[in-house]
Amino acid sequence: MTIQVHLVGRCEVILWGLTSRERLRRILKKFPQAHLANAGEALPADGDILLLREDYLYDDRVLRGLLDTQDIALQDPRDGAIVAARTSSSRLSGVADLSAPAINQLRTAQPDTVASGLQTQLRKFDQPWVARITQSNRQHLEKSLFNGAYKGVTDFITRGVWPVPARWVTHLCVRLGLSPNHVTTASYVLAILAGWWFWNGEFGLGLIAGWIMTFLDTVDGKLARVTVTSTRFGNIFDHALDLVHPPLWYIAWGMGLAATWSYSLPLSMVFWAIFIGYVAGRLCEGSFKFAAPFSMFLWKPFDSLNRLVTARRNPNLLLLTLAWTASANDVGLLLVAAWTIISTLVLAWRVVWAITLRWRGTDLQPWLSQIDLKAEGHRPVVRLFAPRSGLADA
Repeated sequence: MTIQVHLVGRCEVILWGLTSRERLRRILKKFPQAHLANAGEALPADGDILLLREDYLYDDRVLRGLLDTQDIALQDPRDGAIVAARTSSSRLSGVADLSAPAINQLRTAQPDTVASGLQTQLRKFDQPWVARITQSNRQHLEKSLFNGAYKGVTDFITRGVWPVPARWVTHLCVRLGLSPNHVTTASYVLAILAGWWFWNGEFGLGLIAGWIMTFLDTVDGKLARVTVTSTRFGNIFDHALDLVHPPLWYIAWGMGLAATWSYSLPLSMVFWAIFIGYVAGRLCEGSFKFAAPFSMFLWKPFDSLNRLVTARRNPNLLLLTLAWTASANDVGLLLVAAWTIISTLVLAWRVVWAITLRWRGTDLQPWLSQIDLKAEGHRPVVRLFAPRSGLADA
């Protein structure tokens, strides 16, 4: 069943390089049943219609709820204005007007009720929303869209250091017309250069390339989300790099040390410890799916806190950087090996415990789904991992 989507009114405000109509066109591609009508196109004689005010941003969950619900009018919770309606074309008598008497006869709902039951991924945590677009709140909306692109649970560098400069660079990419895949390609080049410099003992140059690469790894994802240009290929292109390069960097670092390695512990054993620990850690994360259909880092507050520092690329790169500044490059590699093993053992313990509980009949739930934001939003751990994009209040 095809649902004709018609935009009501006009909006000239540009957000992240996109008009409201273009943003909605890209978003609606996610919903096979939706077809966006051209500007000025007449309503069909019959069939299902979704009217959307063009001067509004819509949460994907709200759009899905509207497409799945017959004969409903969506209100802006701030002032009660009708901003969208899903009904049949025959009710509207050929007029795309949200103030028509037929719209007033529909059951009204607000974003949280329309999107009820659709909050299935808690990598970020925000209330379903709609937000009016005006020139005066353009900067706030752009910032909120950017903040909403962040995962709630990630490492402390991505979470605490990158957001502000990443927003600046994302704006630059939009102005220059760069796509997320352009940024990811630059990341590939920098990842190779970092490994090359590590291998040749140019650790300072390698670290500079490595840190820029990790920064761009944040930018490409945020650019894709704020410009609604995420694709299956882009996702694979990006994540393939994320998955493969970290252990290769550490091995290259070790090869750069080979001529001066003075420990009785063979370098090959350090390499194997890092490689096996890295692979085992990734397998632990995947194995958690046998216990619950969500990321293991969402299970308990401990797991979310553990994700801040677990032996992924950024925390390990910080260990190498601190060691380099202290002229102790060999110690840096040993620290990476030790931290990788420790982190993997922690992950293995959490997976075994989760699967054990599942076998005993316990229904595991992500901890964020069990809190009341209004009552517990003051708790530091809740404020840290359940950030609000600001769009619900825009």
